[in-house]
Amino acid sequence: MTTNVTRTEAAADPVVSDLIGSGVEGGLVDQAQAWWQRVRGGDMGALPAVGGLVVLTILFSVLSPFFLTERNFANLLNQAATLVVLGMALVFVLLLGEIDLSAGVTGGVGMALFVVLNSVVGIAWPIALLVGFGFGFATGALIGFFVARVGIPSFVVTLGLFLGFQGLALTVIGDGGLYRVQVPELIALQNGNLPVWGGWTLLAVILLISAATSFWDRARRTRAGVPNRAISLVWIKLGAIAVIGGAAVYVLNQNRGQSVVEVTGVPVIVPVVLAILWIGTFVLDRTTFGRYIYAIGGNAEAARRSGVKVRWIKWWAFVICSSLAVASALLSVSRVGTVDATVGRDIVLSGVAAAVVGGVSLFGGKGRLVHAAIGALVIAVITNGLGLLRLPAGVNLLVTGGVLILAATVDALSRIRSGGTSRT
Repeated sequence: MTTNVTRTEAAADPVVSDLIGSGVEGGLVDQAQAWWQRVRGGDMGALPAVGGLVVLTILFSVLSPFFLTERNFANLLNQAATLVVLGMALVFVLLLGEIDLSAGVTGGVGMALFVVLNSVVGIAWPIALLVGFGFGFATGALIGFFVARVGIPSFVVTLGLFLGFQGLALTVIGDGGLYRVQVPELIALQNGNLPVWGGWTLLAVILLISAATSFWDRARRTRAGVPNRAISLVWIKLGAIAVIGGAAVYVLNQNRGQSVVEVTGVPVIVPVVLAILWIGTFVLDRTTFGRYIYAIGGNAEAARRSGVKVRWIKWWAFVICSSLAVASALLSVSRVGTVDATVGRDIVLSGVAAAVVGGVSLFGGKGRLVHAAIGALVIAVITNGLGLLRLPAGVNLLVTGGVLILAATVDALSRIRSGGTSRT
């Protein structure tokens, strides 16, 4: 897959597209004005989700003295990790205008296969885990075949698998009903912490990768003869990462233990999720495969007539989604330490909600992985905050459902305002 920049690719960038034709690098003021015009036109991206996250954080910090504590901050990151990864998995198919209702139970069956092979059959855990991920790959390939080749709507195919895989999970788990995960390396994913110096090292690596990526993009655009973002935006982004990341690392490095045992450091799950986010974002933003996904989601027929192999792109998108769904289930299992037949059954709709709340369009062609991550954090904050307030679980479902409807309404209205049309 080539990553060379063309004027067509540059035009896909909303900021740069407003500056194409000027022949010069867009200034900071010009790009701020272009961004504001997009917002007024209905293209708000993750702005509503970010605003909601800020409002919820302020609200819960006022209502509960425990919300902004170091312990709860670390706990919130662990709570959100499973939903963040599942939301990012679903972005790959949502961008195509498709859906995968079986993603959660696919991960559940993958974990059931892993734990039975490891605990009962006695197969080494890396091989057993590979089989679990292989099941996710095969499931994605099967869904892609029926959707892209046979032409069955993804809603129907994945709904059928959602129902069928629940029975498959029961069959795999068997009469035992519950198995404990006995692999320390996997348990540490959601229960371990980096050393104090590890958090600062992680922040330095993030800054280096962000800087290298930003300047690499600028060099590619310069060679292609297309406008660049203002260099000041790069420094602003790096400064924001340094300040926000530094504050987070400092807080997480404080002792949050409740006894004589000291608990410090950034949770291990943080660099794991950030790595998945960076790789997925690189694929969608900087490869031909990623640009084809956006093109198909925007207009599949136009993409096909342009020479895009629509069937293969859809096939691979479902494979990626199902494989990442197994990774999400692995994080869930790591957190609770056990596997049963219900793993992944109730989370898939929350994954869709996370993506939509974050700004990913249900109609396809609009959204990014980071939007799903932000949406997942919004839902996690709601769950965490209401739990601290000791409100009934029903209230959590009502609030989350209301937020999802509001986000879907914003998406539909933004399409109407920008001149788009919804699917019928």
